[in-house]
Amino acid sequence: MKKRLSELPVGAKGKITGFYQDSIRCRERLASMGLTPNTVLEILRIAPMGDPVEIKVRGYMLSLRLDEARSVVVEEV
Repeated sequence: MKKRLSELPVGAKGKITGFYQDSIRCRERLASMGLTPNTVLEILRIAPMGDPVEIKVRGYMLSLRLDEARSVVVEEV
């Protein structure tokens, strides 16, 4: 089932299937951080107010703002 990255709980793993964000600039920014389709990631931590979200992707840790996490479409694995 597809959902937003921001909807995954801590410890969950997901595979990126696409992006909700229409902005090419935002997609390019996410791609430059290694967030590309078919990439598997894991949710490590979520701040108390939900922002930021820390993930593990391609062997390194990355913190995303909530609006960035909301724009990534994932499929739980």
